[in-house]
Amino acid sequence: MIVERRAATAVLAAALLLTAGCSSDGTWPPEGGASASASAPAASAPAPEQTAEATPPAKGSVKVLRTVATGLNSPWGLAPLPGGGGLLVSSRDEATITRIDESSGAKTELGKVPGVEAAGEGGLLGIALSPDYASDRMVYAYFTSASDNRIVRMLYDPKKPAGRQLGSPDTVFKGIPKGFVHNGGRIAFGPDKMLYAGTGESGDTGLSQDKESLGGKILRLTPEGEPAPGNPFPDSPVYSLGHRNVQGLAWDDKQRLFASEFGQDTWDELNAIRPGADYGWPTVEGRAGKAGFQDPVAQWPTDQASPSGIAYAEGSVWMAGLRGQRLWRIPLKGTEESAPPQAFLEGEYGRLRTVVSAGGDKLWLVTSNTDGRGKPKKGDDRVLELRVS
Repeated sequence: MIVERRAATAVLAAALLLTAGCSSDGTWPPEGGASASASAPAASAPAPEQTAEATPPAKGSVKVLRTVATGLNSPWGLAPLPGGGGLLVSSRDEATITRIDESSGAKTELGKVPGVEAAGEGGLLGIALSPDYASDRMVYAYFTSASDNRIVRMLYDPKKPAGRQLGSPDTVFKGIPKGFVHNGGRIAFGPDKMLYAGTGESGDTGLSQDKESLGGKILRLTPEGEPAPGNPFPDSPVYSLGHRNVQGLAWDDKQRLFASEFGQDTWDELNAIRPGADYGWPTVEGRAGKAGFQDPVAQWPTDQASPSGIAYAEGSVWMAGLRGQRLWRIPLKGTEESAPPQAFLEGEYGRLRTVVSAGGDKLWLVTSNTDGRGKPKKGDDRVLELRVS
């Protein structure tokens, strides 16, 4: 069901209960908070907790096992099909979804998503499989339309001819502010089978704290697009606020949610997300120790990161850097950084957009050199398979 119809009132109700940053990935205005003292309202979704647990080693490793596929244009989202059935990859600018064979690298276009208007940082962005994909074969997508950013779902039928394997999109949520920059775009189903979406403030810094805006938030929805049961604010899709541009969402092995965020001029961030918490933008950027705002787990100068996708593996969060052109490892103990972040692949593959768990100690990594800000080399863009520790 489309939720845009009551988004403004829902967010208003949410924000009234509150007491109460991301870096550009390049040449356009940037697309990166501080320690939380305020307690978050109770929610049914798993909240980060401080627990005694094993600490990963201070130093890790990354080995590129192989190049899975080359020749991709403006790839953005990646969703692995179950059972080694292939990798679905979205093209931001072409508005297509392509299946990549994991063994041969062969590409098959599923189809073009109608209604996408690609411009600047907008277009066809994140994709995710339904938590009931085995029975419903639904693919969810977040994209920029002529009027807003929205989430749709489409039936994927691999038995149909290439280019016609996507059914008509069913809009489940709309009304997210759009802009030339800061459209957010990452979507993922959590361990609770609810749909999470990272949004941006579309270049309007006031929206992150705006009581009537869905911009600069993390949203938590049912698969049908309704505010998820147990959200911190009654009848609201808002899960957290005070974000600048969220493009990375991942859960650790304790079901705790982390998010990457672009800062403006000073600090990019990795945040541990608590329901109902305020992450400070535009009041603070990076660690500020300011009451009422949540400090990030880790932070980076904006030229070293501009983080997009994140994934969890081997006790660490792995974060893809666009402007920074490197893969960051952030070893965790509890919800805190247990050792300084460690950089890998610096400058070797250019801009890095998306990283997704491939199970165990393996990751899928997607480059982003054909997005208008990179310097494409022969074979760009590509999907890599990594082994990490």
